[in-house]
Amino acid sequence: MVRRRLTPEQRRAQIVEAGAGLFADRPYEAVLMEEVAAAAGISRALLYRHFPAKRDLFVAVYEQAAARLLVDSSFDPELPVPEQISAALDTHLDYFEANPHAVLAANKVLAADPTVQGIIAGELGELRRRMLDELGLPEARRAAAESVIGAWLTFVRVLTVDWLEHGTLTRADMHAVSTGALLGALTPLLGDSAVRTPPDAPPSPMPRASRSPEATR
Repeated sequence: MVRRRLTPEQRRAQIVEAGAGLFADRPYEAVLMEEVAAAAGISRALLYRHFPAKRDLFVAVYEQAAARLLVDSSFDPELPVPEQISAALDTHLDYFEANPHAVLAANKVLAADPTVQGIIAGELGELRRRMLDELGLPEARRAAAESVIGAWLTFVRVLTVDWLEHGTLTRADMHAVSTGALLGALTPLLGDSAVRTPPDAPPSPMPRASRSPEATR
């Protein structure tokens, strides 16, 4: 059987997918470049031709993930504000839950890396812009809402790291606490009716105390 030769772009995409799987499954420090090469079915020499260092590969992996999250986090103006926020948050929680080691690497191991942090800042900035546009606030209130949403995105980011690292919250807790925090903060700007969940919408899961991993031992 003749093996099809991949273009450089196709080969790069193949390597990034292989790297994404490994960075999702294990801590950043435990991912070895030879394992990435094996997962992609290529030699280490070819791998290093595309990505000279593990950090370079991670940057490509996280950049792709951020782009996909933005595509999947679409806001539907036909839906009430709470439902739009809930849907976008669920998209991100799905990714965080499926890729905990990658998220922790980006926010802790590579917290001082300007490129990785630039990727995160760019995605959060775009999310903030989209949310502001959907709120449709008058210009006089837009700056205030921008500050609130920016602070909320940072809050969710910090809470996510704690959730993934220590298990202090459940997935349901993360969703309820995060949406509740934003809707509560936006109420003075939008009014209670704008951020209230419609009567026929399914109720959000109630926060409940969750035990830490240590408490179950």
